[in-house]
Amino acid sequence: MKSRFLINALLASAVFAIVPQASQAAGATAEPGKSLNMVLLPKFLGILPFDQAHQGAKEAAAELKNPVELQFLGPTPDNSVAGQIEIITNATTQGVNAILISNNSGDQIVPAVKAAKEKGIAIVTWDSPIPSAEGEDVFVAQVDFSETGTVMADMALSILGEDGGKFAILSASPDAANQNAWIAAMLEALKDPKYAKLELLDTVYGNDQSEESYNQALALVDKYPDMELIMAPTSVGIVAAAKAMQDEGLCDKVKTSGLGVPSEMLAYTMNGCAPEFALWSFVDLGYLTYYTAYLISSGALKAEDGAQFAAGRMGEYTITKDPTRDAGLRVLMGPFSVYNKDNVEAAAK
Repeated sequence: MKSRFLINALLASAVFAIVPQASQAAGATAEPGKSLNMVLLPKFLGILPFDQAHQGAKEAAAELKNPVELQFLGPTPDNSVAGQIEIITNATTQGVNAILISNNSGDQIVPAVKAAKEKGIAIVTWDSPIPSAEGEDVFVAQVDFSETGTVMADMALSILGEDGGKFAILSASPDAANQNAWIAAMLEALKDPKYAKLELLDTVYGNDQSEESYNQALALVDKYPDMELIMAPTSVGIVAAAKAMQDEGLCDKVKTSGLGVPSEMLAYTMNGCAPEFALWSFVDLGYLTYYTAYLISSGALKAEDGAQFAAGRMGEYTITKDPTRDAGLRVLMGPFSVYNKDNVEAAAK
């Protein structure tokens, strides 16, 4: 009998050990029904991942019975930096309770968020943080940013094979903190001897606009005739690059990989243009972000290192210092999912 209890205890310990982002101890819990005016601010409007985050945030809002409708406000892609700052400034003037930001403005956004903080507005970033963390309560990270670099390096090695090859990076905008952190993490990962035969040729930016990303992908082909892979850590860029290679009949010569949405990548994965790519759930990210902001703006949770809280269906989390920035706090969601022909169809449904 004692041995059975010992086995059960060991199994329970193992279950907790494989979920590092969740806290075992009970922490702050949300009191439903609070009237909180909250703004969900994506980098810009019009792309599926941000719509999915909105869906998740609305799910959390309904669960928490917030009588105030969530505002989903975003700039246009060609006016993202100035547009985000303007939306934050207007929301501050209106006296909202929380602003939930996927930052596409680097530290240019700091004066606006600091002004909001001075008015008692909670600032929760998600998807892409404020690099300096100034004016930010906490960043809800989709995955560990250092892991992103390793995942991209592993996919490049898987696609190019043990003999390696040459590749280029097609990123979003130069000011996107998440993109810059992922690229830096990939450069760090490439120092490992197992990636020694992978050669990074260039990094270019399509500013998360389909046509510009498409043209940048074709320009890379023209500039580097021996390039074999375009790595795009952006859902807009990866689709644009795969389409460009397909349209030009180059998929046998130049593959595409990176971070993308299964429903948008299905055809390109099945036809071999993009053999592997990765992502996480933006629905879950929006849900967790809303829960975090609701708790902070209602006073139930203080954004400080070690604070624990429950986030509905997603379980319990702990706020920690962000190891990927010099300052700032982080809530880590996770995990990654890598997609290929074996699983992309199921994920795309």
